Amino acid sequence: MTVTEHVRPTVAPEAAQVLSAEQRYADELAFLAAYDDGARPPGWALTPRAVVTFIQGSDGEALALPADRRTGPGGVDLPASMTIAAKFVGERSLVERCVVTLAGERGLLLVGEPGTAKSMLSELLAAAVCGTSALTVQGTAGTTEDAFRYGWNYALLLAQGPTPQALVDSPVLTAMRTGRVARIEEVTRCLPEVQDALVSILSDRRMNVPELAGTGDGLIRATPGFTVIATANLRDRGVSEMSSALKRRFNFETVHPIGDADTETDLVRRQATAAVQRAGAPYAVDDAVLDALVTVFRDLRTGRSGEGWDVERPGTVMSTAEAVQVAASLGLAAAFLPGSDPLDLVPGHLLGVVRKDDENDHARLLGYWDGPVRRRAEDGSAMWRRLWDLRASLR
Repeated sequence: MTVTEHVRPTVAPEAAQVLSAEQRYADELAFLAAYDDGARPPGWALTPRAVVTFIQGSDGEALALPADRRTGPGGVDLPASMTIAAKFVGERSLVERCVVTLAGERGLLLVGEPGTAKSMLSELLAAAVCGTSALTVQGTAGTTEDAFRYGWNYALLLAQGPTPQALVDSPVLTAMRTGRVARIEEVTRCLPEVQDALVSILSDRRMNVPELAGTGDGLIRATPGFTVIATANLRDRGVSEMSSALKRRFNFETVHPIGDADTETDLVRRQATAAVQRAGAPYAVDDAVLDALVTVFRDLRTGRSGEGWDVERPGTVMSTAEAVQVAASLGLAAAFLPGSDPLDLVPGHLLGVVRKDDENDHARLLGYWDGPVRRRAEDGSAMWRRLWDLRASLR
């Protein structure tokens, strides 16, 4: 075995920490492709209606597959019926608008606060529409225009000069050539001059390669089906304002935090349970602890408690994603550190969440403890009384 083989082992899909949406839900995608044989836009793997069903689920209904459609790609036998699970917690109308935007080959920009599942929705849409979510660019301050356009194999470039063989396609260019969906994560973290490389791509649906001008390869046209899904945290630090020209090339859709407390608690429970189970342990955190945890997150996120008491909001976004991480940490502690009470760990984890951006958020968390937590304790709740007794751990 070489050194390279030792430090860079091949990971089989079944051994990967996280599978892509098209891998994780391959059975559902194959079933829906056979189930709905309606009209599909160019390049789409599913009908628009089936894409919505894939993301929002079949409402507990088992979809029946006709007998003459039970053979999938490669001769694989498909089940006679399947219940499609909901994967995104949000308004169905939002998902439908996203699907219609993509069907019209228009750019889609998902905006909202951090932790509202924008990236997950982007991945699910791409997987359902074109069968892959892998054509992705991660936007950062260091992202260059090459990430949206193309680069060069410099060995070939030096040996042959600029040739089509020396051209290295970006994920966006690959999507253009193949009629698929390109995903751009955190587009507003890219510098404005880099963002604007997308303007001509989204408007003209072609890419010029000046180095190959005068040849048949100097102009690359997008294949039908090509489009772009971008995400942006408009409140986060490091944001670069998008130009008006680029904004006009996108349909904006805002992904809001989960509105219903019970729905959010159920989501936190499911995702935290899955995280602990991946670590090889059962999830053993009491539902009452999870209810209290989600209540704290929702109160601090909205600036108002369920009872109507005003709460000073921290600068940190108290997202559902953060609540999942805390709930998973409580489950891991209960599984691997016997004797620890998950409830006793809640204040410390909350302090770790709120102190990420603004030191003054520490005082805001203490103020929350002196307000709603104390009042609930005085009302006789044993759970909140225990949390009030743990106030000293927030120092």
